[in-house]
Amino acid sequence: MTPVVSVLLPVRDALATLPECLDSLAGQTLADHEVVAVDDGSRDGSGAFLEARARADPRVRVVRAPFRGLVAALNEALAVARGALVARMDADDRALPARLALQAERLFDDASLDVLGSRVRLDGGGRGMRAYVAWQNRLLDHDAIVRDLYVESPLVHPSVMMRTSALRSLGGYRAFDGPEDYDLWLRARAAGLRFGKRAETLLVWRDRPGRLTRADPRYGIERFLALKLQALFDGPLAGRPSVVIWGAGPIGKRWSRELRAKGVAVSAFVEVDRRKIGQSIHGAPVVGVGDAGRFPGRLHLGAVGQPGARARIRSEAKRLGLGEPIDFVAVA
Repeated sequence: MTPVVSVLLPVRDALATLPECLDSLAGQTLADHEVVAVDDGSRDGSGAFLEARARADPRVRVVRAPFRGLVAALNEALAVARGALVARMDADDRALPARLALQAERLFDDASLDVLGSRVRLDGGGRGMRAYVAWQNRLLDHDAIVRDLYVESPLVHPSVMMRTSALRSLGGYRAFDGPEDYDLWLRARAAGLRFGKRAETLLVWRDRPGRLTRADPRYGIERFLALKLQALFDGPLAGRPSVVIWGAGPIGKRWSRELRAKGVAVSAFVEVDRRKIGQSIHGAPVVGVGDAGRFPGRLHLGAVGQPGARARIRSEAKRLGLGEPIDFVAVA
C-alpha cells in the first residue's frame, strides 16, 4: 500500500540520537507513513541500528550507501519515496506526535500550498540561534515568508513537508558549494510555488556545536549572500543598474561592497540616525528618509538587523509608496 507521507531521513554517524528520532516517528498519530532512511556511510553502527528497526517496523526502509554527503542522501531518498508528500527530518531531531498528521491535513485541505513548515522548539543553542528561531516562528503565511526570503532562511528545513511532485519538479536538491535548503526555497519561489507554516510547534530542533550549519563553510554568511545576490539579479534587481540601501551600518556596507563588486552602483544610503546624514560611504551620500524618494526607478534594499529596525524602515518605505518586493526588498 502506498503511504501518505515519506519521511526523508539522511543518517551519518547519528547513533547517539537516532533511537529518539525514530521513536518520535514511530509514535506519530498518522500511522500511514514510511521512513526512507539513507545511511550515508556511517561508521558508528547507525546502519545496523536502522536495519534492526526496519525488521521490527516495516515502515522503516533503509538504503545503505557509501559516504557521499547530505545532498546525495536526500536525493537518493527522494528517488525511492512512495508518498504523495515528503517530510524532512534529521537524525538528531524529534517530531512531536501530531506533526505528520497536521501538516498532511493542511496540504490536502489547501491545494495552493506546496511547501509547509511548522514552528519549532529549540533544544540547546545560544542567543543568536534562539533569536533566529523566534524570528522564523513568526513567519506563518506565504506573504510573510517570501517577504523575508532575502533576510535568512525562513523555514527550518527538518520541519518542512512538501508535495513530492513539487520537489521532483525542481530537480530535488542541488549539489553545490552552498546551503541546499536555502537554495531550494529560492528556486521554489522562482518557480511560483507557495509556502506556508503551521502555527503549532511540531518539531524539537536540536542545536549542537558540530552540526553542519555551524561547522561547514557551505553554510557560512558568504554562501548565503551569494545566493541572495543571484536571486536578486534574476528577480527584482534585473535591469536596474543602481540601488538605494536603507541602513549605513555593517549590513548595509557589506551589501554595498558586494553589489559594487558586481557592477551595481549605490545611489545613496538612507538613514534614520541623523548623526550619519550628510556623510559619504563608498562614494554614495547618506540621506534622510525624507530624501529617499529622490531616486526613482532604483531598487531599495532594507539592510538592517537590529530588533525593530526592519519594521520601522518597512513602514517608512511603504509611506513613500515603495511596494514589496518590486521596489523594496528586506535583506541581511
